[in-house]
Amino acid sequence: MPTSKARVTRRHFCAGACQAASGAALATFVSGCGGSPTSPGGSGAPLAVVAGRFTNAGVEVTIAGSPLADAGGAVLVESTAGVFLVSRNSDSSFSAIDAVCSHQSCTVTSFEGSAYVCPCHGSRYDRNGRVLNGPAVAALRRFPTTFASGVVTIAL
Repeated sequence: MPTSKARVTRRHFCAGACQAASGAALATFVSGCGGSPTSPGGSGAPLAVVAGRFTNAGVEVTIAGSPLADAGGAVLVESTAGVFLVSRNSDSSFSAIDAVCSHQSCTVTSFEGSAYVCPCHGSRYDRNGRVLNGPAVAALRRFPTTFASGVVTIAL
């Protein structure tokens, strides 16, 4: 192992400093577009994830023990038929929309106030899938629901 000390020229020092500053700026930019609900790109509380059962009737979701047990609750439903955002509007009324953001196909995973929030770029949708804030411009697909015996069925 050589013990000689290499001399750093002013040019090499400035180039290294510029690379470090560029890397820090890039890291800040990437974290702003990242998938964390607490990053500037997306905000809101993460939605509870509930498993849905794919049947001939559609996707069934049991509401007991989930945020859907009470009016105003919302969840992310994962199933073999896809991912859905489901919210309870009243005692017997539910809404179900596609959980794939229409901007760049990220999965919408957060909820703030009465809006679903995409963690990738911050698009916001209401409970019916309409765009509240972009960059998304297209609404999310809405699915009819039925409710009986503590089970919400998303018709596909």
